[in-house]
Amino acid sequence: MMARPKRNAPVPPRLRAGPKLSRLLWRAGLVLFCVLAVVALVATNRTLTQQFTESTRNRADVRLTLYSGNLVAELQRNSVVPQLLARDPELIRALQSGSFSLSTQRLLSYVEEIGGAALLLFDAEGRVVAATNRTRLGESHRESPHFVEAMRAPRTVFTHEQAPTGGFRFVYSRKVEGPAGPLGVIAVEVDLGRLERSWAGTQDAVFVADSAGTIILATSPRWRGRDEETALAQQSPPSAIERALRVTQDFGTRSADTWLAGEAFVRREQRVPFDGWRIVSYTAYSGVREKVNSALALEIMAFAILLAGGFWVSSRRARSRLRLFQRESAELRVLNARLQREIAEREKVERTLEVAEQTIAQSSKLAILGEMSAAVSHELNQPLAAMKTYLAGARLLLQRKRSEEALSSFQRIDDLIDRMGAITRQLKSYARKGGEAFAPFDARAALSTALAMMEPQLKTRRIAITRTLPPEAVMVMGDRLRLEQVIVNLLRNALDAVKEAPAPAIDIMLVAGDQVKLTVRDNGPGIADLDKLFEPFFTTKTAGEGTGLGLAISSGIVTDLGGRLTARNQPTGGAVLEIVLPPWSADATAEGPGAGSRPGARAAE
Repeated sequence: MMARPKRNAPVPPRLRAGPKLSRLLWRAGLVLFCVLAVVALVATNRTLTQQFTESTRNRADVRLTLYSGNLVAELQRNSVVPQLLARDPELIRALQSGSFSLSTQRLLSYVEEIGGAALLLFDAEGRVVAATNRTRLGESHRESPHFVEAMRAPRTVFTHEQAPTGGFRFVYSRKVEGPAGPLGVIAVEVDLGRLERSWAGTQDAVFVADSAGTIILATSPRWRGRDEETALAQQSPPSAIERALRVTQDFGTRSADTWLAGEAFVRREQRVPFDGWRIVSYTAYSGVREKVNSALALEIMAFAILLAGGFWVSSRRARSRLRLFQRESAELRVLNARLQREIAEREKVERTLEVAEQTIAQSSKLAILGEMSAAVSHELNQPLAAMKTYLAGARLLLQRKRSEEALSSFQRIDDLIDRMGAITRQLKSYARKGGEAFAPFDARAALSTALAMMEPQLKTRRIAITRTLPPEAVMVMGDRLRLEQVIVNLLRNALDAVKEAPAPAIDIMLVAGDQVKLTVRDNGPGIADLDKLFEPFFTTKTAGEGTGLGLAISSGIVTDLGGRLTARNQPTGGAVLEIVLPPWSADATAEGPGAGSRPGARAAE
């Protein structure tokens, strides 16, 4: 007899091990995928946090450089004022005679042009005898540092002292000498409050400390007069920083420079090239966490899509194995459609996040542009005004079908655009020391630019202009914009000199050799008193047409460039003004001109 097979025969072990092994491999792959995803997210978070933190530090350094440059520029602009006003004959006569009825009006005529906060004139006893603020007349400053040090020193001195209101006064003062000795002191108060107010418009906490560590300028008024440690213990930085850091204090702030009240800050410090001052800022990690989270969200979305794809592949295999069961197949198709919808929704979210990231980046760029625009707007007014004039002339020439001349106006507009670019580059030099702000340039280009700026005035009068220039470049070391300022001043004086000449003519000659000589010669009546030509307040013009400071300032600029400005009369009539500068060479670059006008100079001799 044949044996009857058993109805409940066991399944072969090989067939039972197949599904189990597949499930084990799937679970192991899922665990490995999750581990890799976590490692990738941690690495991405660390890398992006470091990158965005470094970007925050760089932006803080850029802002400090700009603040420091503006501060030094404001101090330098007022340093030469006491030296010039101490030689004013009207003020000297008032101190000698004791009659000050017109002295205050005299100071008021200067304060708007100078841009200082206030001008004060003291007699030998320290009493205010003339001031732009009439309420201060009669004040006694006999014991004030700016009066005492000025009477003792043979030069302009700079002092700062705390005012009763809590702020600081910054004063340049100089002794007014008479034939018999000191007559009094002239002082100018520097207005640094507007710089301080402009810092308050940012999210940073900024302060400036003197060489002793005392805070003299700060975005928080309560910090003034204290050292850094005391100020931070008395009041924490602004609440905007606290709100920005509240969400980041537990994640991604290992590279923080300092911690205050449990919050992380970036502390950046720079030396101000003036009297040992330093400027410090506290910047929050505002935006670092948001940017990192945006990138992590995209990465998580990618991993989710990959995981969804893995489930989708697994469902395909299960459907192929269970295709005979129609109902289960229908459920799998519904699940597949649902997954497709989820993927589409996640792709939509990803695109939305990309748009949001681009918007954040654009907003950051606009913020940086806004910070810079306030610093350069006033420097571009003169080229923009000239461009407007040339555009009006070009429009008129085009209407008259004189296209060649119109093209010439457009070329001048292009030159003015280059000049505007040079102005923006010059702002970067404000934070450098002394000669580092100088660079070699072609003196011919400076002369051409000055003539282009004077062309609207030259066209209104019939004047023969003769230029003699060498064919090769004439390189000098210095500040091109300041040399252009001197050339424009000389051309304006020459135009005024030939106003009454029957055949007005101006000759301009540039010669290069052992020395670079730029000569401006006219056929006017000449100069009556050559000895007093470069003295402050000396002028040959009628009252109201000039202050007599133009050639004095021009002589000072040429001296800063390492050269000299001279004047003489021609035997045949007319005046000759000559600028002599040392030629530029690579060996002399390290000792270039301008060493005497470093931003850190405390006294203006």
